[in-house]
Amino acid sequence: MRRFLFLLGSARCGGNTETLAQLAAAELPPGFKQRWLRLDDLPLEQFRDIRHEGTGTYPPAAGNELVLQEATFEATDIVFVSPIYWYSVSASTKAYMDVWTGWMRTPGVEFKARMRGKTLWAVTTFSDEDPKFVEPFVGTLRYCAEYLGMRWAGVLVGNSSAPGDVLRDTAALTQARTFFTTTQ
Repeated sequence: MRRFLFLLGSARCGGNTETLAQLAAAELPPGFKQRWLRLDDLPLEQFRDIRHEGTGTYPPAAGNELVLQEATFEATDIVFVSPIYWYSVSASTKAYMDVWTGWMRTPGVEFKARMRGKTLWAVTTFSDEDPKFVEPFVGTLRYCAEYLGMRWAGVLVGNSSAPGDVLRDTAALTQARTFFTTTQ
């Protein structure tokens, strides 16, 4: 059974990116489970790189980090739902990805092995007309997927700026109807 984890990384609740992701997720087959987590509701401590200190290992995840780790491992499909901020993922999305470094170095977690074979997706919106500005965002996620042995399923991109704008992006709305169902 497929289990989709939607990680909402917007600094705004109910924004364009979230709206686009919900429209796409509504088309998932009924047997597919969906779990939606708003990263701002699960704040993480600022990541500290201790790879070169002492043993270079990290303590087990606790609190919000443990909630995210368990949800990540339970999922077969991880969907980053993040608007593009300064050509990249949102701050809360990046904070979540930063803890992956620790999970790779936490005894007994076997992060890379547990991520291998999962599918990584992205849903985003941006406010420029030139699609080249989406490339750094896509590269960040695609390269992470490749590094971890995950399947990169692609990105659903909408164009918007003000609240509700994405609902006028007919190309994105059309792609949303089949995004999760045609690339499986």
